[in-house]
Amino acid sequence: MPVYSENKKAKFDYEILEKFEAGLILTGPEVKSIRSGSVSLKGAFVTFHRNDANITNLHIPKYKYAGSVLNYDPERTKKLLLKRKEINYLRGKSEEKGLTIVPISLYTRGRHIKVEIAICRGKKKYDKRETIKRRELKRELGRKIKGG
Repeated sequence: MPVYSENKKAKFDYEILEKFEAGLILTGPEVKSIRSGSVSLKGAFVTFHRNDANITNLHIPKYKYAGSVLNYDPERTKKLLLKRKEINYLRGKSEEKGLTIVPISLYTRGRHIKVEIAICRGKKKYDKRETIKRRELKRELGRKIKGG
């Protein structure tokens, strides 16, 4: 299960409450571009249109060996493959105050490309400082154990 991209910024900026796995509807050049490792989840989020869940701002650059692909949009809105019950649940959660839905990672399961999305609550500035302190303490302990 190779991970093609991780949204480290989302893990720092948001408190993750619940995770879901979803499939993506992609074109051939997009799949090849993802498998070559050139994809960015930075700034991506989930939106809802009619009865569908879509991922917006997922940046997949043009595959460099693809021929002339007309009108290629690297940040095209892609449809997420979820069950109706999950879509309704996520839509309800996204309408709650303070909650948002962001992609966490892009990986393969078998031969299919999947995206892990999460219901998140934004962290306050002091929460972020606490995360940084915890990370620094962990590094310091690791150095002492290694050196000691």
